[in-house]
Amino acid sequence: MGMRFRPTHGHLALAVLGALAALASVAPAGSPATAATSPATAGVPVRPSSGCALATPVAPGTSNQLLAAGGDEGGYVREVPPSYTGREPLPVVIDLHGWGEAASFQAQLSQLGTYGATHRFITITPQVAEPALVWRLGLRGKDVAFAAGLLRTIDRTLCVDRNRLFVTGYSFGAFFASTLACVDAGQIAAVAAVAGIQNPAGCHPSRPVPVVAFHGTADPFVPYLGGVGTAALKLAAPDGSHRTLGQVLGKNAAKVKGPTIPENTASWAKRNGCAPAPTDRSVAPRVTLIAYACPHGRDVELYRVTGGGHAWPGSAISRAIAPAVGYTTMAISADQIMWDFFVAHPLRR
Repeated sequence: MGMRFRPTHGHLALAVLGALAALASVAPAGSPATAATSPATAGVPVRPSSGCALATPVAPGTSNQLLAAGGDEGGYVREVPPSYTGREPLPVVIDLHGWGEAASFQAQLSQLGTYGATHRFITITPQVAEPALVWRLGLRGKDVAFAAGLLRTIDRTLCVDRNRLFVTGYSFGAFFASTLACVDAGQIAAVAAVAGIQNPAGCHPSRPVPVVAFHGTADPFVPYLGGVGTAALKLAAPDGSHRTLGQVLGKNAAKVKGPTIPENTASWAKRNGCAPAPTDRSVAPRVTLIAYACPHGRDVELYRVTGGGHAWPGSAISRAIAPAVGYTTMAISADQIMWDFFVAHPLRR
């Protein structure tokens, strides 16, 4: 099956995406016009990938790449900054899409490729070719194997810094980012979860993974206080049956409460050896930083947006689709905060 990079068919309507396409070039709030964070920061040296030895490096710019790995077929959007030479290793951010949403939409929503163009990192936004575009979260599942193949491909085809490979995700992509932090901590330096941090059962990473999360208290899809949101029950079921998730799970699914977002975050803090009680600090209107005191390089943080929806903070696309996802704060930029967090948390061996 060939890879198809197509617009979202999940909870964000096609008509809405078309109307918002022109907003994709809008920089997130708080983004500097120019960049420049040296990759060799935080006392950890650059570790070049095998792709740095390629005779002919890939050209800067955005392209769609096909990939078959781990029994899955799919591909990824590759966004390489203008400063890329193929000789200097650059950091990489892998950006994971939400439920029923294509990689192309996620690239527009997060705008990490645009942010990376000025801050000198490569953005990779993957997608597996399947009807529902839903990540399989099992710690030993096919999508984990696909992600491992993606990491090998990145290492082989691009000049990247192996000590600065980061993963973020939105919604169900944040669920999958949590999974990858469990199974591939030996390669993934740090993780950022937007609207969906999870504490996967059986998670035993090989090293403590620093985590920064963002979540709104009025999220209609992934409730801040746990469980399945009523809006999520209207999503397409992952089995390709044309039923809704609510029809599969049952009419009482929204009444079943699971771990809260603060509880999931606390689980990562405990895993990283942090102090049990976090501190709360207001950092912007309606935005509170919940931070744990952790050993050096193991930080765990949660940005709570009061009244916030299923949103990517600082995203013009997210703000424009408020009828679907709820309130998006523009007082902070998830791109800027996660990148600063990533820069401070390279892979420490």
